[in-house]
Amino acid sequence: MDKPTTTLQVTHQYDHPPQAVYDAFLNPKYAHKWFFATEAGEMVVCEIDASVGGKFTMTDRRNGEDVAHVGTFLELDPPHRIVFTLQVPKYSDEMDTLEIDIKPTDYGCELTLTHTYAAEHEENSEQYRAGWNMILGNFRTWAFPAD
Repeated sequence: MDKPTTTLQVTHQYDHPPQAVYDAFLNPKYAHKWFFATEAGEMVVCEIDASVGGKFTMTDRRNGEDVAHVGTFLELDPPHRIVFTLQVPKYSDEMDTLEIDIKPTDYGCELTLTHTYAAEHEENSEQYRAGWNMILGNFRTWAFPAD
């Protein structure tokens, strides 16, 4: 039987076209700079098989400790939607689901991230929200530093 889940959503606006934002999630050249990266950490592994059923591993070294983020792509609809599983084995054996929806706007695009996770971890919701806001906020400068 499946465990009960809960979701949270975070929305950010970008002045980049939807395709550029979509590609920044799936291209290791860009993703290693920002996706699951922390300001104090160093991305030491960024492997992405950007296909449905393809896997990814991103490992951020934080204070000498490696934190791997692993998952599988469930849906890829360029440049509008990316759905993938996410696990951080160091902290949990739970498998979460992330949905990235990208909509064009007059100035670029709007990205909405929906994170679905076990309801028993609902007490972590604000921590998760803060983490996604940091990552998606840093996306602006880390993914496109020349802009």
